[in-house]
Amino acid sequence: MRFLDRRRRSALQAHAGLEDPLSAVANLFDASIVFIVSMMIALFSAAHMLDMLDPKSKVTIAKEGADGTLDILVKDGKEIKASRVTDKKLSGTGQRLGSAYRMSDGKLVYVAE
Repeated sequence: MRFLDRRRRSALQAHAGLEDPLSAVANLFDASIVFIVSMMIALFSAAHMLDMLDPKSKVTIAKEGADGTLDILVKDGKEIKASRVTDKKLSGTGQRLGSAYRMSDGKLVYVAE
């Protein structure tokens, strides 16, 4: 009688693993989430953008477009400001605030009066 019970138990245990063929899919989903998060962290660190996530940091990003426009993003703490600089000439009245000089290496220096 005991021999028959052991056989029955071993047969039930053998079939227990075969009942749910999709049980491994949950593990694949967890592994893919971990992979995606690690890829996002790697991309942020490769682009030196981890400072964008820090609430106390100040970050400036400049991007020049093909049409000559310059997009500037400034993040100061939780505040983000975006501005666009173009090479178009403007006209009108205003007040002179200072002078700008272009250095030999291409940098612009603003000198207030």
